Amino acid sequence: MTAVLYDVRDGVGLITFNRPERLNSWGPDIAAGCYAAIDRAEADPAVRAIVLTGTGRGFCAGADLGGGAQTGPDTDVADTDVSELVGDRPPHFLTELRKPVIAAVNGSCVGIGLTHALMCDVRFAAAGAKFATAFTRRGLVAEHGITWMLPRLVGMGAAMDLLLSGRTFLAEEARELGLVNHVVAPEQLLERAMAYARDIAENCSPASLAVIKGQVYRDALDDVAAVSARAEALMYESLARPDLIEGITSFFEKRPPNFPPLT
Repeated sequence: MTAVLYDVRDGVGLITFNRPERLNSWGPDIAAGCYAAIDRAEADPAVRAIVLTGTGRGFCAGADLGGGAQTGPDTDVADTDVSELVGDRPPHFLTELRKPVIAAVNGSCVGIGLTHALMCDVRFAAAGAKFATAFTRRGLVAEHGITWMLPRLVGMGAAMDLLLSGRTFLAEEARELGLVNHVVAPEQLLERAMAYARDIAENCSPASLAVIKGQVYRDALDDVAAVSARAEALMYESLARPDLIEGITSFFEKRPPNFPPLT
């Protein structure tokens, strides 16, 4: 069975974790397949947005420490090669892509699976989907940048609650906290997430998407004066791109825009 599936539909690269028998727990096979699919989507001019989801009852139920669906009392996790398990890229590489990444969280989203979901730009979740940081309940520490991203999404107080307690919470609470953007019926999840991504692919400038995404994640680390100065320089650059003329022309002509692909 292929660990990660990849398909392109109407300008959207669909990446699907495909180890449902172990709730798509993160391991070397999922990691390698995910990175390869991301690289294909990022390099393909026809792909303008990316959707990340899972098969079965899990989005990604954490790290596969036991090399299988279960980690039992006889599993010697001390011998786990963390670098091999995680792969050659930390989850925050998703924030460094030029294209928007939409998570469609279909089920259990725990540990490193939650970290990957948080590093996506927009999150849809199936009603009733379960989330947890879980680190404190496994004797682990908060990993791979989740302590940078989670407080920015939900605030310091809520982040401390979720990280320290390691408790399980549902998609509905995740929406109230601001951790996910949309909660939809499970049977509508992929359709809704794909429609959202398709709208971006059809109507948004790839160059603008790439620049704005870079601005958001980089600007979070800087002061407002430096951010404003950079934004002004980027604005002048955007005025020279053909995307601006096409965006204005298509608006006045009341037609969908035909933006050029990323180069």
